[in-house]
Amino acid sequence: MANQKKEVFSVKETKPSIRAKNPLNGPTTSFDLVEEMLYLYVRIEKARLLVLDHSVLQVELKIGNYRGAATTEANPQGEFKWNRVFAFTKSRLQDTSVQVLVKDGVNVVGQCSFGVSEAEKRVPPVPPLSPQWYALVDQKRNAKGELMMAFWTGTQADEVYNSASHSDEAVDLSHKGLLSIRPSVYYTPRLWYLRVNVIGAQDLVLNDINNREQPAQIYVKARVLLCELSTRACLTKTADPKWNEDLMFVVAEPFGETLDVGVFELKKDASVPSEEQKKYGKYEVLLGSCEIPLKNVGKRTDRSPASSPWYDLTVMEGEGMNARFASKINMRISLDGGYHVFDEPTEFSSDLRPSSKILWKPAVGMFELGIMSASGLSPIMPNTSVDAFCVAKYGPKWVRTRTVVDNCSPKWNEQYMWEVYDHCTVITIAVFQNKYLLNWERNRDREIGKVRIRLSNLEFDKVYTNSHPLVSLEPYGVMKRGELQLSYRFCSTSKLNVYHSYTQALWPKLHYVLPLSVAQIHRLRPQAVKLTESRLQKAESPLSPEVVQYVLDDNKHKFSLRRAKANFLRCMKLLECFSLYRQRFDRLRKWTNPLHNAVFIISLIEVTWFPWMALASMFFMLSGIGAWGYWKRPKQLPHIDTELSQVYSVHPDEIAEEFDSFPTSASGNILTIRYHRLQGIILNVQTTLGDIATTGERVQSLLSWRDKKATLLALIFFFFAGMVFYIYPFSVRSLVFWTILYMTRHPMLRIDLPSYFHNFIRRMPSKIDSML
Repeated sequence: MANQKKEVFSVKETKPSIRAKNPLNGPTTSFDLVEEMLYLYVRIEKARLLVLDHSVLQVELKIGNYRGAATTEANPQGEFKWNRVFAFTKSRLQDTSVQVLVKDGVNVVGQCSFGVSEAEKRVPPVPPLSPQWYALVDQKRNAKGELMMAFWTGTQADEVYNSASHSDEAVDLSHKGLLSIRPSVYYTPRLWYLRVNVIGAQDLVLNDINNREQPAQIYVKARVLLCELSTRACLTKTADPKWNEDLMFVVAEPFGETLDVGVFELKKDASVPSEEQKKYGKYEVLLGSCEIPLKNVGKRTDRSPASSPWYDLTVMEGEGMNARFASKINMRISLDGGYHVFDEPTEFSSDLRPSSKILWKPAVGMFELGIMSASGLSPIMPNTSVDAFCVAKYGPKWVRTRTVVDNCSPKWNEQYMWEVYDHCTVITIAVFQNKYLLNWERNRDREIGKVRIRLSNLEFDKVYTNSHPLVSLEPYGVMKRGELQLSYRFCSTSKLNVYHSYTQALWPKLHYVLPLSVAQIHRLRPQAVKLTESRLQKAESPLSPEVVQYVLDDNKHKFSLRRAKANFLRCMKLLECFSLYRQRFDRLRKWTNPLHNAVFIISLIEVTWFPWMALASMFFMLSGIGAWGYWKRPKQLPHIDTELSQVYSVHPDEIAEEFDSFPTSASGNILTIRYHRLQGIILNVQTTLGDIATTGERVQSLLSWRDKKATLLALIFFFFAGMVFYIYPFSVRSLVFWTILYMTRHPMLRIDLPSYFHNFIRRMPSKIDSML
């Protein structure tokens, strides 16, 4: 990507006008992290004393070019009730008066008006205004009834802000579309791991079990919702197979699902006894099944074994559905509440608590987030508007801001708060394009970008106001889709508890005493994500699956040559410190600076003759280096590093390869180029690993007698060295002192050739001789 213009995606500090920065300027409110936005709220309650021929009535509000409308039907008492609130942004009002029209179809039944300046300002916790009756008149100023309503000037802190119909909403949206553009708060259910330990079965009904030459292949399938797992096949010639194998699932409270367990025999031919068994597979024969409601499954919070009852297997015979309970299966089934269920990438977890609530520790603080605005948002598709909303996720709480319609620089100014149980966690804020406001086929919420903030990087009680870049990686390169302005603050209830948490285990105890393998966690995480998707889609204002997937996205396990190179450079950067120490030691050996050598020799003598000062000096030195680094500490929060990510240093096709499907959709010359490129990288890795293995094998062969002459010389050296140290015992500190002094001797006393030990090792044999 050498021809692409390089950008620096840094976090920039902003200076918005918020009360948290100026606490003495006005009263303190719960919305002190966002800028105050003034709205004209109009609540329409009901109408009375209207003489109409129809039972449907519409109320319409007009302020310049803005309008709001609502329709209702008459109740049995002849009253028309709306109970609707309309919100108009005061900074965009184009008139000084508000017209309220009551329509019977297209005809205006009555109307009234009021001035915008008449609206009193109200900010919670001031009680809401009581609605009043206002007279409705026709065009000839004749009385036509009364309308109960209230109007006031408020802010986004008002209780009706979330449910109000805003003036910039698209009025032609469906009910589902209207719900999708209003702010919402979601809570995901607590997720649990369901462990099914299949021990064995007995009295299975097998055909010709005594006349078979080959053992039967029996295995167990378990299914919860759409997730199905199976054990290995047990080869047995009896009707009592054994497995002792764990099957793990992810389930959610309130555990209304059922665990379906079936025992199957794998057939070599295509003969299946009935249509009932055909649905399980062409070569599978169902030997019995059972259903266990999850609400009847016991919970455990430690490694104590669960009970292992025998469950009756129902065997279906013929078409009469006659149940026979001769066969049984032995299983341990438990809901393991001592684990944390991973639905996020482990590096960006926002919650580390176990599933069981009795194991939760008290909160260590509160995190407050103000989603203020965005700037420079680019449309996802050409010739389309930007209808953006934000989603923030921390722990089980998800929040979605309202959608600002047709605005590349939307302002939300919404504030939310979360309890923090471990500050070494990450909050994710993502920006999306609302799918209900697009006219594309097969609409989906399109991601614009996301920001992650690690709470441990924040100082106590400090208000941060920053503009975070929204960076997106596309097949054609990296691009900036805009910036997101945020304000946030982490307040601790006890700083001592926060510092104490650094000594505690990161994950719950059961992860260490009864650990899950990395492969198990990797397989269970998609189950947790799917379950979270399904639950959030059942909300009244559903959160789309693409939003959940993007917020919980983990690209760590996707193939990326670019990330492989970046990780390799991270390792090399990590080893630079050792290279730096080696360079300094080489300078000492070459006496580049005699003063440094003199100080080094004096320090070596001091440590040798006063060894108790060695550790103390080392820790004093480390504390001094750390204290000196305080003045050079990073002033900005971590951000996307394009150099570290290698987005400009790799070939464009390497980035395009990250977006390729599996199996690949590329063909021809592109596939050949990718194959040759991968061959070159693997060749370098292969050579490096071979060199490391060769060096280690040469050291191992010192006493292996593969090279008899070399092993003989090594034995003679070791024997005489043992005799010398036995006759003339040296202290360890003296030996170390003279060894280091010899290695750092003046260049006049050395020759520019490898040492004897290096020469000896290089001549030793290795297993490379035995490789093809």
